Amino acid sequence: MYKQFIKDVLSLCIILIGIVVPVQSQSRLDSLQHLDEVIVTVRRIQKEVIPVQELSGSQLQRLSSHNVADALRYFSGIQIKDYGGVGGLKTVNIRSMGTNHVGVFYDGIELGNAQNGQVDLGRFSLDNMETVTLYNGQKSAIFQPAKDFGSAGSIYLQSRTPYFKPEERNHVRATFKTGSFGVVNPALLWEHKISDKVSSSISAEYMYTTGKYKFTYKVKEGYDTTAVRQNGDVNAVRIEGGLFGKINGGYWRAKGYFYNSERGYPGAIVRNKFTHEDRQWDTNTFFQGSFKKDFSQRYSLMLNAKYAYDYLHYLADPNKDESLMYTDNHYYQHEVYLSAANRVNIFPWWSVNVSADYQFNLLNADLKDFAYPRRNTALVAGATAFDFDKVKMQASVLGTIVHDNVTKVDGKAAEDKVQWTPTAIVSYRPFSEVDFNLRAFYKRIFRMPTLNDLYYTFVGNTDLDPEYTNQYNVGFTYTKNFSDTWLRHLEFQTDVYYNEVENKIVATPTSNFFRWTMINLGLVKIRGVDVAVQTGWQFGKELFLNGRLNYTYQKAQDFTDKSDEFYGGQIPYIPWHSGSAALNLNFRNWEANYSFIYTGERYSSSANIPVNYQLPWYTSDFSVARNQPLKKGDLKITLEVNNLFNQQYEVVSCYPMPGINFKAIVKYSF
Repeated sequence: MYKQFIKDVLSLCIILIGIVVPVQSQSRLDSLQHLDEVIVTVRRIQKEVIPVQELSGSQLQRLSSHNVADALRYFSGIQIKDYGGVGGLKTVNIRSMGTNHVGVFYDGIELGNAQNGQVDLGRFSLDNMETVTLYNGQKSAIFQPAKDFGSAGSIYLQSRTPYFKPEERNHVRATFKTGSFGVVNPALLWEHKISDKVSSSISAEYMYTTGKYKFTYKVKEGYDTTAVRQNGDVNAVRIEGGLFGKINGGYWRAKGYFYNSERGYPGAIVRNKFTHEDRQWDTNTFFQGSFKKDFSQRYSLMLNAKYAYDYLHYLADPNKDESLMYTDNHYYQHEVYLSAANRVNIFPWWSVNVSADYQFNLLNADLKDFAYPRRNTALVAGATAFDFDKVKMQASVLGTIVHDNVTKVDGKAAEDKVQWTPTAIVSYRPFSEVDFNLRAFYKRIFRMPTLNDLYYTFVGNTDLDPEYTNQYNVGFTYTKNFSDTWLRHLEFQTDVYYNEVENKIVATPTSNFFRWTMINLGLVKIRGVDVAVQTGWQFGKELFLNGRLNYTYQKAQDFTDKSDEFYGGQIPYIPWHSGSAALNLNFRNWEANYSFIYTGERYSSSANIPVNYQLPWYTSDFSVARNQPLKKGDLKITLEVNNLFNQQYEVVSCYPMPGINFKAIVKYSF
């Protein structure tokens, strides 16, 4: 049945492309070819029918952020798990539904990790990033691959696309960052105009840090001791290359990505143990391509393809650290991904899309009795959108079929999974002359157990069911521009939501404490409010002020076991209150930025008792910059002070974060 399904899907796509394209390609749309691209790139936030938050261009550069994970802290509804400073693992959780329910897309194609389902956002630099966008539910566009419908929340990372004026052929940008923790971080970007329709981009970056910083450790007896964080060093190289082409009615893009790093694991500070010696080596490579073309006013086609290879080497050596059990593991992942999306505009106000994706994942390791799993995934999405004067509606259904194989002798693969999940979205603008929009959506989606959940030696459980989420959201956006006051621009959006996570996958010990297993156990209910405000001010002709404010309230409760003493407790590391603020002041060639992050009280366990209580924390960052024309280019010098008030805090218990630290950035562009 599975093989026949794959054949049917591929045949359907070929038939659609073969029949529709030749017929529609006869239409002449020379005057419309560029318009569709412009709409996509400048679409304003209030026109979205799904809650969306975005940081782009200069906004990203102003924030005191080392990587994508740092930038995401300025979005409402986000929880970042940071396991210690520059070199620590960084994962993101949207609206308390869990890291594995977050889809991370790089240049329109999802970043995968079939092994554990987590993408380390710390390895994605902001140096070559154009836009970071967060969607709750899914992107509010039906013309997209089937995988884009498949996450409870999505983060889209868009790297820089070259743009040249008629007389330009090259852009070069050189950046050098240094500062506390022995940071050495040079980067180079070169964009070249090959022809009027083809351009290229090469971006390279090196990053080294000792990862050493002082922190204060408090023990039960009541005294404090100051120590230095050890084994947090990182030595990493990132290289990206891209080709960008324009065609009549569309575009094509190809990208190659390479990342290699060696790092230490700083580890948890427990029982007065301040040093760790385990190490990790990573190599991540992918090649991907995209093709999009509007063959007529009625029919559009989008194709995506990707190959990815990920290598991970983890070493724990008891000769260096007696507390470690000797581990020297190597993991190898391969991924192949193909996608075809077909959009038909039936009427100007009604469009439909059919997408079909196929993905293959392979995981090898040198563990004893390893299952060597292979996963085949087929996805089919049908979506429709209605766009009237005041009402916009979207609906979609995603079908997912998963088939696993294992090559281990006498190994058991998980049963095939066949799931159908719906989404419904509506937006209403009640007043023609006021930019005020009401919106609501419902989405049911699931996440497959990872290959570790199912097959990890002595731990995996092949009988696991998927985790399901149900999301309900109601909100509004309001936008107003002013011409005769200091306040020039105001954007305000608020969303109230209720989420459920069913069949939550958790690890529990067996009769042998050293052997755990994965089971479906949990039920989590999440109630929350997200508020986001953006303002733009102008004082005179040369003084500009921009402000951004985000606030989140969440009540995320564990309702797994009614007999549990702590039934209904707030789930681990989810604060009731959190928020952020950012201010940017521009005067002539000078720029000053202040940003503030706040995370309220929370618990490290669903047992909401004093021993698990985590104090609130906040950080303030400040920077000042000057732009100076220099010969044929522009020189920008920035000085940053991060954690201005030297707050001692932990995002994850026993993983202390850096205190006050400094950074200097020199950037030259021409």
